[in-house]
Amino acid sequence: MRELINIKLLIKNAYFCEMTLLKLIFNFYINASIHVAFSVYSLVRITEFYFDIPHDENLGYFIFYATITGYNFIKYAGVAKFYHMSLTKSMRSIQIFSFISFCMLIYYSFKLSIKSLSYFIPFGVITIFYVVPFLGGFQRNLRKVSYLKIFIVSFVWSGVTTIIPLLLNKNQEVCIFILLFLQRMLFILVLILPFEIRDMRLDFEHIKTLPQKIGIKYTKKLGFIFLLFSLVIEFLLTKSYTNKSIFLGICLLLLFLVMRSKQNQSKFYSSFWVESLPILWLILLMILSK
Repeated sequence: MRELINIKLLIKNAYFCEMTLLKLIFNFYINASIHVAFSVYSLVRITEFYFDIPHDENLGYFIFYATITGYNFIKYAGVAKFYHMSLTKSMRSIQIFSFISFCMLIYYSFKLSIKSLSYFIPFGVITIFYVVPFLGGFQRNLRKVSYLKIFIVSFVWSGVTTIIPLLLNKNQEVCIFILLFLQRMLFILVLILPFEIRDMRLDFEHIKTLPQKIGIKYTKKLGFIFLLFSLVIEFLLTKSYTNKSIFLGICLLLLFLVMRSKQNQSKFYSSFWVESLPILWLILLMILSK
């Protein structure tokens, strides 16, 4: 009987250790910005799918590692500055991983042409000034400018995932550039809204995010309007019924997640489920487009 109890305890402890390890891995996956990097990478691949652009592996990996480096710089630069002597193990792991990602970013930068790299300069500068204070006597950065935060993020995401792949392809008309950029920006603006709602109490009042200014109810209504315009542009961009159907489904899912957003949402509601939509969009395109 005692042996049976010991076996049960061993199984229970093994299960607990396994679940703890999986939880640690998943937390690292989210906190180290790997998931958001896959989302950005997916949007690049979606642009390639829409316009039959040959997949540029070096460009994709460059953007993937640039996203990890940029996001972790934005999220943890301030923390490392003030608490570098007492960082937790998880923070040190993220620092090491970010450094490795930066090295990979440098590696893939040598595989791109100077002209290709030059297209990233404006977005890189914006990312730096998003964190580094340069306004008001070097007291404020772009992140602290009223109403600007959500538009900067969506502008950078949209530019990197649409304009750069299209510029490197050179086979698209100017109107296509504008329509795709506008659609992607509207889509990403809505994608960010659950984060804005979640962080409503954490953001400084002078930043004046959309939920702070117009309230959660009207923020969700605005998200619906943005998605509606995004869908209209979709019908102008592509003739593919499959692409239109997939995008409609993704928009409905995003609308559902936005409408269910609240301040006290679950830990990974926005950072995993909402940010998974571009990945799901790409997977559906890869399966159904064939």
